[in-house]
Amino acid sequence: VTQNQGMLSIFRHIEAIAVSSEPVLITGESGVGKERIARAVQILGRPAAPWVAVNAAGLDDVVFADTLFGHTKGAFTGADRARDGMIAKAGNGTLYLDEIGDLSSASQIKLLRLLQEGEYFPLGCDVSKHTNVRYVFATNQDLAAKQAKDEFRQDLYYRLCSHHIHIPSLRERADDIPLLLEHFLTEAARVMQKRVPTPPPELAVLLASYQFPGNVRQLRAMVYDAVSLHRGGMLSMDSFKQAMDRSRDAQHSRPLGPQDGLSNFSLLSFSDSLPTIGEAGNLLVAEAMKRSRGNQAIAARLLGLSRQALNKRLNKTTS
Repeated sequence: VTQNQGMLSIFRHIEAIAVSSEPVLITGESGVGKERIARAVQILGRPAAPWVAVNAAGLDDVVFADTLFGHTKGAFTGADRARDGMIAKAGNGTLYLDEIGDLSSASQIKLLRLLQEGEYFPLGCDVSKHTNVRYVFATNQDLAAKQAKDEFRQDLYYRLCSHHIHIPSLRERADDIPLLLEHFLTEAARVMQKRVPTPPPELAVLLASYQFPGNVRQLRAMVYDAVSLHRGGMLSMDSFKQAMDRSRDAQHSRPLGPQDGLSNFSLLSFSDSLPTIGEAGNLLVAEAMKRSRGNQAIAARLLGLSRQALNKRLNKTTS
């Protein structure tokens, strides 16, 4: 669901690499839809073959190996029967491994051997097994930065990057918000067996002014909540505003890290002479009005002002 040129370019890239047997690495923030992109790779490349998904977050080395490779009977205490791992279950299909950036060093070594040799050893077995699985990996972490800090193996990093797909955040594709809003309204109404509500024209403008830390997943959750509360007439914006306020409050209440503070406001730049407080305030008001497309209520929310206070500032500026 997109009209964004960057996303359309990604789709063309997926079509081009779908027939390749090399690993695919998908990166992007949480909630951008990495697993949906992985499924697109599978559907285009090996549609009739199995799809198996594994989340690597929180798996220690033994559990990781057992999950992927399986084990023989008696391989460890409690292994009262043999069990196939996810690789065997995937067969000649696609194995999707999420949160790849969380793997321990020992697990990274095992994964590297698997990718290089195309074979593995089930726990408790000294006979290797061969596999033709297509691997698709995903992470919301910066693997290049982790590799530079020796937290992720360089040889594994380059092995994963045969085909790299980076999914932009929702704030980088804000032109898709109206399309996604319409899509999720229709989807939510169908699930809840309701008529599709009509959104107010300013809702898309309000949403476009928001940063969406949870990306498309967060927008979907907002829409589903709003539709569940909808009883008729025009769709209310109240639940959207409340969700945005809760998210902002949560962000502001967390402890500041080294990346927080004034350094986040990289959009600010100054010449040799600083603007006065009044001039800076006028610039902020002008930017908020631009982002809200002239909607004073939305601009006031962006600035943390009441609508009356913003109106007073605007009247003062024009007088």
